[in-house]
Amino acid sequence: MKPRRRHVPPLLLLARMLLLCCGTTSAIEPISTTIAVGMAAALTGYLASYQNILYYFHECCRPDWIAFNRTGLRVDLQSKLFGQHIASRIILKAVNGFMSNENPKKPLVLSLHGWTGTGKNFVSQLIAENIYKEGMDSNFVHLFTSTLHFPHQSQNATYKSQLQQWIKGNVSNCERSMFIFDEMDKMHPGLIDSIKPYLDYYDKLDGVSYRKSIFIFLSNAGGESIVQTALDFWKTGREREDIELKDLETSLSLSVFNNNQSGFFHTSLIDKNLVDFFVPFLPLEYQHVIQCAMAGMRAKNLRPDKNVADKVARDLIYFPKLERVFSVKGCKAIESKLDYYT
Repeated sequence: MKPRRRHVPPLLLLARMLLLCCGTTSAIEPISTTIAVGMAAALTGYLASYQNILYYFHECCRPDWIAFNRTGLRVDLQSKLFGQHIASRIILKAVNGFMSNENPKKPLVLSLHGWTGTGKNFVSQLIAENIYKEGMDSNFVHLFTSTLHFPHQSQNATYKSQLQQWIKGNVSNCERSMFIFDEMDKMHPGLIDSIKPYLDYYDKLDGVSYRKSIFIFLSNAGGESIVQTALDFWKTGREREDIELKDLETSLSLSVFNNNQSGFFHTSLIDKNLVDFFVPFLPLEYQHVIQCAMAGMRAKNLRPDKNVADKVARDLIYFPKLERVFSVKGCKAIESKLDYYT
């Protein structure tokens, strides 16, 4: 018959380990045990707080690192995004509503459309900065660029599998994840449909809930219809600020859906109404380029100089060619121009 093992209380066991670590090899005296148990209790308290210390220094999926700054987003959109009254209003309401909902029925899905340099990437950055403490550098913000991550159409099947695994793995790690897909107009048709189940109205898929995640698609597709509407308003003497979402949304979604060179071509994401908002970004005018240049100087810690801003703005190409109403590249080239003029 084997001798019965005596149960040793965890604190006493830890106390003995402490004494052994300190080099004590003789029998444990009552006084020593009392001291060691006190040390062990203190160490246990330390270990209990260790996790909180770790959370303080290492980004985790906790409110310390992920907390929506409603006022910050509103102020940023008002003071840093120029010429985009429709986009600013939609983004603010959509993100506010979603982040305020403790039990959303599906992920937030935004599709941002417009010509280059109009602010699509910039808005994605503002959203990230007002949700994640680390902004775009957060481990929970994931950026995909079509020409970089999905360059070969022949590997579409592989990309689909990898994309599904990547999204599932990251949302399993943190339900408040954000996924940004840039260059949707250059993505191979059919690829984005692989993530359709994650955007749908499911409580969980294979034990994972995607309902608190955010998906943002960026695309130049549909830019022509947006520009045409803005041009029509200008030609008829109507104010730019009078353009409403209803003037653009239907033509925008149809042009994107039927563009066979776009990642959204006949996609089930549109067909099944899983995109919550199609957000149009209007072409920028001369006055908006001036505003971008002034903001760019402030960002460089330079004193804003209207004369420099005018030089930068005059250097850009505008259309229609004679009237020079809209900047072809929006504010995209502003930074390099400022480097030259300052």
